[in-house]
Amino acid sequence: MASKRKMSATFDFKPFSVRQMQVLSWWTSPLYKNKEAIIADGSVRAGKTVVMSLSYIVWSMTEFNGHNFGLAGKTIGSLRRNVIRPLVSMLNASGYSVKDNRSENRLDITKGNKTNSYFLFGGKDESSQDLVQGITTAGFFFDEVVLMPQSFVNQATARASDTGAKFWFNGNPEGPYHWFKQEWIDNLTKHNAIRIHFMMKDNPSLTIETRERYERMYSGVFYKRYILGQWSVSEGVIYDNFDETTMVVDLPSETVYDSEWVSVDYGTQNATVFKRWSHYKNVWYNTDEYYYSGRETAKQKADIQFREDLEEFYEHNHLAKEQVKIILDPSSASFKAELKQHGFRVVPAKNDVLNGIRAQMSAMNEGKIKWSSKAVNTFKEINSYIWDKKVADRGEDKPVKEHDHAMDADRYFVYTVITSRTRIGW
Repeated sequence: MASKRKMSATFDFKPFSVRQMQVLSWWTSPLYKNKEAIIADGSVRAGKTVVMSLSYIVWSMTEFNGHNFGLAGKTIGSLRRNVIRPLVSMLNASGYSVKDNRSENRLDITKGNKTNSYFLFGGKDESSQDLVQGITTAGFFFDEVVLMPQSFVNQATARASDTGAKFWFNGNPEGPYHWFKQEWIDNLTKHNAIRIHFMMKDNPSLTIETRERYERMYSGVFYKRYILGQWSVSEGVIYDNFDETTMVVDLPSETVYDSEWVSVDYGTQNATVFKRWSHYKNVWYNTDEYYYSGRETAKQKADIQFREDLEEFYEHNHLAKEQVKIILDPSSASFKAELKQHGFRVVPAKNDVLNGIRAQMSAMNEGKIKWSSKAVNTFKEINSYIWDKKVADRGEDKPVKEHDHAMDADRYFVYTVITSRTRIGW
């Protein structure tokens, strides 16, 4: 059903920075107006998305009437949340009329006697290329293009066949071998494109305090990418921000905790890990650890035996099954059934490896998680948990699948509870 969005025209426009002004006006510049694409990359919170999306609409509404255009995000949900919502506010405040046809994922934008249609797409995987087949457009906007497969971007750019079509690409850096870096950024002349590199200082709406907070959040490869805006390779130890002197703390035994969870990484031949997490004064502490490796002991355990071990783990830590939930990898179906049959409350872990690692590094940097001295196997793994160099050379970010069982259990907890606590009602 189509609905006319009558949002309040009170968008608080801040003075634009030099780079933001370049984005807003490049298509009118004598130097660049014949270029066919613009790429805005760089650090997070640098003000790229807001000016890229606004520039795209102003350009298309100035140059065309009665044409189709594309707007793409990793998912339509993320596109609506990160781009469309603020964009509609800006357009309404600037005298545009926006009609949102949600059933068709289409915006009809009007100003004066001109109206154009903007179709919304999600480019999350290889099958997404099928979504754009058959449409002809006069331009395409890609938000977070580095999160999209090359096949989707290739298909979308191929659909922009109207005379005068242009492309807008927006995103944060990944590795130097990422397909977008190698195909587009390294070949600006081939694609008749310009590139504008953003830093947080190019966003005039950010205070110094906010910039400093973001700088504290990231470290290692993520600091290079999201703060310095570099296309850096992931290499070496993943949690290179681990500092035993500040991150390992033993609280008094009589400490009363606000809330508790248990995270579990389950394996048959690989190790099985239980981690107790206890909340005290705005910090989550890993207060106990269970670790059993069937490969190292040459003796496998069945689901029932691990469940009995978990019963003992709860009893030893004075935890109640009806109160303290378990975060479990959703692929561990048989163990989940065994646990639920015996009264445990199980929450599926949010298992996004790269985003989970990034969230854990931020939680460590911000002092949101710490470990007790009982996390012996965690300390063994954390210094051996490394990026896979061979995969990085192919433009991907993945850990080596070794020394990762306690690491997975920690990541499950951080990304499911600390990062996504509203989703599960904590």
